[in-house]
Amino acid sequence: MKQSVGAKTQLFPTPVLMVGTYDRNGKPNLMNAAWGGICCSQPPCVAVSLRKATYSHDCIIERKGFTVGIASEGLVVQADYMGIASGRDADKFAVAGLTHVKSDLVDAPYAEEFPVVLECRLLHVIEIGLHTQFIGEIIDVKADAAVFGDDGRLDIMKIRPLVYDTARRGYHGVGPRLAAAFSVGKTLQS
Repeated sequence: MKQSVGAKTQLFPTPVLMVGTYDRNGKPNLMNAAWGGICCSQPPCVAVSLRKATYSHDCIIERKGFTVGIASEGLVVQADYMGIASGRDADKFAVAGLTHVKSDLVDAPYAEEFPVVLECRLLHVIEIGLHTQFIGEIIDVKADAAVFGDDGRLDIMKIRPLVYDTARRGYHGVGPRLAAAFSVGKTLQS
């Protein structure tokens, strides 16, 4: 029999999303957001949920756009810092030694060092208790040449994205491929 742990925010794993915004003065900011992920295929959309108290919250509403960078394992220190410090108090790009790049498609920045970046136009804002969910239409995905496989598609093992453990509040990497999706389960079909 399973043991109850109560109603908690636990899902394994969650992506580590580096949300890029500009404030009203044009100052670039990044924040680490673990509450989010792909939420629609057509149009392609990603959702991020932020507390109203975060510096990025009002920036997204004001600028109507944001970016989502995927931090790799080698950037775990910088990624964690983005969740500890507030853009109200620090220039997080400078402190973390990251290169600020202005998106040419949405009014938001991203860090050049993140191997994959989603540029998102704000589509919907949904109030959900303590958090506001921002749904952004993915206008473009940009990626470093080094993270593409021989087949021309993004390769998760080359990206080496961080994932977050909600129960123990820790970062992990991804392991090797176990099976082909939408294929291995066919062995159970009659």
